[in-house]
Amino acid sequence: MHLDRPALLVIDVQRGFDDAAHWGARDNPDCEANIAALLAHWRAQDWPIVFVRHDSTTPGSPLAPGGPGNDFKAAVMGTPDLLVTKHVNSSFHGTPDLHAWLQAEGITQVVVSGISTNHCCETTARVSGNLGYDTFFALDATHSFDRTGPDGVRVPAATLAAITATNLHGEFATVVSTAELLAAR
Repeated sequence: MHLDRPALLVIDVQRGFDDAAHWGARDNPDCEANIAALLAHWRAQDWPIVFVRHDSTTPGSPLAPGGPGNDFKAAVMGTPDLLVTKHVNSSFHGTPDLHAWLQAEGITQVVVSGISTNHCCETTARVSGNLGYDTFFALDATHSFDRTGPDGVRVPAATLAAITATNLHGEFATVVSTAELLAAR
């Protein structure tokens, strides 16, 4: 894998996702540490970093603007090259326009990390791939939550993450690990 000044997208790594009573059980307890490692590596390489924040419009959401849950977690520190705020799943449908910024910066590769694997991260990766970016999905730098399907069956977060990896790999993105990204040049 060759990386050529890729943008690291750190999506929705917000304190409100620590509310287990609201979201349920999660997978991948190493997610935040892996994101912190990617951030340190990106800064050492002087590669572009984008933070994305979900400003929920849903009443009572832990991610509502102005509440403590809207703040980034401790792993997301420093100043990004771009801060995108959004109200929907895709980071490409926020403000300012991520696609326009990437184009203006001449960036052709993006790395997706953040919360949650099968919602905002997967949606962003799909749009990124459709827009023609060389997209890398850092699966172990994301995490998901258990979900209940329309049939009432509970699906474990790890299963949802595996399904996301299967859905994305080879079509919308290349699924990689944090270690692979840290070793790439």
